[in-house]
Amino acid sequence: MGRDLTALFDPKSVAVVGASDDPAKYGHSVAAQALRAPDRRPVHLVNRRGGTVLGRTAATCLAEIGEPVDLVVISVPGRGFEAAVDDALACGARAIVGITAGFAETGAAGLARQRAIAARVQDAGAVLVGPNCLGIADNTTELYLASDTFTAGGIALLSQSGNLALELQLRCAPHRLGFSRFVSLGNQADVTLVDLVEDCARHEATSAIAVYAEDFGDGRAFARAAAAAGKPVVLLTAGRGSASARSAQSHTGALTTSSDVVAAACRDAGVELVATAREMTVVLAALNAGSRATGRRTAVLTDGGGHGVIAADAAEAASLDVPELGAPAQERLRALLWEQSAVGNPVDLAGMGEQNPLSYATTVGGLLTTDEVDTVLMTGYFGGYAASGGGLGGGGATLGEGEAQAAREIVTHWRATPKPLVVQSMYPHSPSCRTLADAGIPVFGATEDAARALAAMTASQAAGPAGIAPLPAAATPLRDVGYHAVRALLSAAGVPFPEAREIADEDQLLAAAEEFSGPYVLKALHVLHKSDAGGVALKLADRDALLAAYREMDARLGASAYSVEAMADLTDGIELIVGVNQDPRFGPVAMVGLGGVLTEALHDVAFSLAPVPADRAEQLLRSLRTASLLDGVRGRPAVDVAAAAAVIERITAVAAAHPEIAELEVNPLLVRPDGVLALDARAVLA
Repeated sequence: MGRDLTALFDPKSVAVVGASDDPAKYGHSVAAQALRAPDRRPVHLVNRRGGTVLGRTAATCLAEIGEPVDLVVISVPGRGFEAAVDDALACGARAIVGITAGFAETGAAGLARQRAIAARVQDAGAVLVGPNCLGIADNTTELYLASDTFTAGGIALLSQSGNLALELQLRCAPHRLGFSRFVSLGNQADVTLVDLVEDCARHEATSAIAVYAEDFGDGRAFARAAAAAGKPVVLLTAGRGSASARSAQSHTGALTTSSDVVAAACRDAGVELVATAREMTVVLAALNAGSRATGRRTAVLTDGGGHGVIAADAAEAASLDVPELGAPAQERLRALLWEQSAVGNPVDLAGMGEQNPLSYATTVGGLLTTDEVDTVLMTGYFGGYAASGGGLGGGGATLGEGEAQAAREIVTHWRATPKPLVVQSMYPHSPSCRTLADAGIPVFGATEDAARALAAMTASQAAGPAGIAPLPAAATPLRDVGYHAVRALLSAAGVPFPEAREIADEDQLLAAAEEFSGPYVLKALHVLHKSDAGGVALKLADRDALLAAYREMDARLGASAYSVEAMADLTDGIELIVGVNQDPRFGPVAMVGLGGVLTEALHDVAFSLAPVPADRAEQLLRSLRTASLLDGVRGRPAVDVAAAAAVIERITAVAAAHPEIAELEVNPLLVRPDGVLALDARAVLA
C-alpha cells in the first residue's frame, strides 16, 4: 500500500517555523500561502522574536502554541534546523517539510547531518519532505505551503526544480491544465520520489503524474511504481549524457549511456519520457484528452498542401504512420469534397475550406469513421476565419460564423468516436480553436507539437505491455571471471556454446584437438577485444593449422592461456550481441543488437531492464534498424528469432542474479535458421 502520507497532504493543523514579514525571506512566502485557507485548518506562525507576522500573532516557538501540530514547515537558517525538527517531533508533528538548505548537497558532512535528521524523524513515526525543498501544495485539501499558487486541476507535479515547476504552470495554462498537487522533492532524505508516485497513484483527484527529477534514488523502484500507477506518468530528467560510458571496459558498457538506461526504464514502465518543459506540456495536454489509439495509422487533413506535407513528415518523425488511404475510403471522401481536393493522405481540401468551412467538419467526421485510420491530425488555417474576420477568399462574418459552426460539429464527430484528434492551427487562440480546446481536443500552434501529442495518445505495439520483471534471488557470487568460468556459468543456465578446452602449451593444445574434430578456432585469453589485438584465428582446418596458428599467436601476444574451440557453422547466421550492465540507479540493464566485430560502429542496439522475458526480448530484436535481416533477405533464410529470444532471457537472468558482475556480455551470439550458439563471453566484476 505504500507509506501513509495523509499528514503531509491533509493535516489537521499546520505551523510555519521561520514565518516572516520580510518579503525577501521564504518564510514570508510560505506563511502568506498557508493563510489562503485559514478556515480549513488551524495555521500557526512561529518566529523566534514573536510579535506579529502578516497581521497575526506569532508564537516564539512551537511549544508556545500549546496544542499538537500535525504538519510543520521549517524555513530557518541551517544551524537551527535540527533543533526545529526536534521541537516539531516533540509537539506531535506527523509530517515535516524542510525548506532549509545546506545538507547532502554540500558534501559528506552535510549528508551525515541529513541522515541523522532523517533517522530521528523515522524513529518518531513521522515523515519528512526535503530538506532543501521549496514546499508542497494540495489543491484538493486547500493546503498551500509553497511560494507559488498552482491552478487547480488533475496533474500531480513532483519536481526537483522550482523554476521548472513555474514554467510548467505557465505553459499548461493555455491548455486549461491545472494541478492537484505540487511537491518540491528536495534532497529526498526521507520521503522519496517513489513514495510520492505511489501516493499520487492512489489519489483519486490526480489523473496524471508529472515528474522532473535529477536524482531517482532507486531508479528501478521508480520504474515499478510508475508501471503500477494505473495512470499516466510523464518524466523530464537531466543528466542523460554519455559521460558514464567513457570508462566502460566492454562493448556493452561503451554502448550503454545514461540516456539509454532511462529510456529503457521508461519504455518498460510505460512512462512518457520528454526532453523539455514544452514537450512535457504537449504530452500532458494530449493525455488529458482521454482518447487513446491502438494503432499508429494517421490521417492528415489540411486546406493547404504545404501544411499537409510538413505535418505528414512530422507525424512520421514521431513514429506514426501516414499510409495512403484505400480506394473505398477515397471514394467516400470524394463524395464529401470538391473535384480538386486530394484524398490520398494527406487529405487536402484544396481551398474548399475558404468557400465552405463546414467541409472541415464533414471531412473530420469521414476520417474518424474510416476503419483504416486510427488518429487524425488537422493542420493549417482552421481558426483563421474567425480570428481575422474573414478568410483568404473573403466573406467576413459569414466565414467566421461558418467556422464556428464547423468547430462545434467537429466536437460532435469527435465525441462519437474513441479515436484521437489533434489540431495544429496558425491561430491556436482563435474562438474556433478555443471551442475545440474547451471540449478536450488538443490544439497546438506548432506542427511538431501536434505530432508528438498524437504519438503520446497512441499505444506502442512494439514496446508491449508496461511492466518490470522482478529481480531473481541473488546467486552464489562469481569470483572467477575467466573466460571458461563465465562460459560454465552461462552453460549451466542453458546457453549453448561450441566445444572448447583451455590450454597453456602445445601438448595441451594437441590433446584438445584429439577430443573433437576441426575446423578449429584459437583464442588468446585475458586479452581485451581479442579480435582487434589479433587474438582470434578462425577456420583452422586441422591440427597442423591449429598448431601453426598457436605458435604464431603465442610468439606475438604471449598470452597466459588460450582456448581451442570447435568452429561453428556460420552459414546463413546472423551475429548478435547480448550484454548486461549494472546501473547504480536502475540495477541490471540489458542490451541486445547486431553483434560481431562491428558492434560499436553499427550501434544498432536496444535496451531493457533485466531480466528480459523472452517475449520482450523478441520485441527488442524486432525494433532494431536491421531487424529485416532476421526474416531473411536476398534469398537468405529466416533465422530462429524465438530461440535467440529464449537465450537472451537466460543470459539476462544470470546477470540479474549476480549483482557482483558489473558487465556481462555474449558477443557474438550466432543465430541460424536451426538454432543459437554463443561464440564468446566475458564478464567484469564490480
